Amino acid sequence: MQQPHPIKNHARHDYQNCRVLVTGGTSGIGAGIAAAYRNAGAHVTITGTRPELAAYEGDFEGYQYRQLDIEDARSIDAVAASLPGLDILINNAGFALPSLGLDEYEPDVFGRAVQMHLVGGYRMAHRCADQLLASTLAGGASIVHIASMSSYFGIDVVPGYGAAKTGVVGLTRALAVHWGGRIRVNAVAAGLTASRMTAATIANPEWSQPTLARTPAGRLGMPQDIAGPVLFLTSADASWITGQTLPVDGGFTVAG
Repeated sequence: MQQPHPIKNHARHDYQNCRVLVTGGTSGIGAGIAAAYRNAGAHVTITGTRPELAAYEGDFEGYQYRQLDIEDARSIDAVAASLPGLDILINNAGFALPSLGLDEYEPDVFGRAVQMHLVGGYRMAHRCADQLLASTLAGGASIVHIASMSSYFGIDVVPGYGAAKTGVVGLTRALAVHWGGRIRVNAVAAGLTASRMTAATIANPEWSQPTLARTPAGRLGMPQDIAGPVLFLTSADASWITGQTLPVDGGFTVAG
């Protein structure tokens, strides 16, 4: 499917020596965000489900790695406890279970989706709170959750994923109020963005073409389209922004 090429992001952020955790940072949106922080000078830790980073293909130079099962409380606790300090948490880990051929209308699968994307993300934030509260980052420590268009719209194939991503918006607000100015908490609601999880959707014109036709920007997203807004939200320039969910979707949410 032909699309206009995205404009290169020339914005510059200085995250020299900043400590960042990007869950699910081995591919897709997470990998794009992790690379942006690394390129801005941060010390970046990424997580994945495999025992070693060498099991993945990609450019992972300079990263620290932790194995994480976002559905398992003990795994989340272990990752959080292993961090000597933290300034920024990007809660990105997870995937839509229909991509594995599972039916989210089955109650157990629905529950798994909610556990993965909402409960797991909350637990990671909760377990990392002490490190974040000790941060001296300019603009304050931050958490950014990755939300979705399913946070706003009913998408038939992903009721569990959509319910969880809708919950992420509410969680973002609640945690922003709870931690006040001590930890800023925001979310980015990503439009249809190229990743391993969305590859089949994008490759199928019956699914991707209606989204593209409704997108004023005239193209689907790339991971770097999400990374730039995330880096802004955790920067000192955004120090008065908390509790917000920013749609990054090429205008999909405003099109009639």
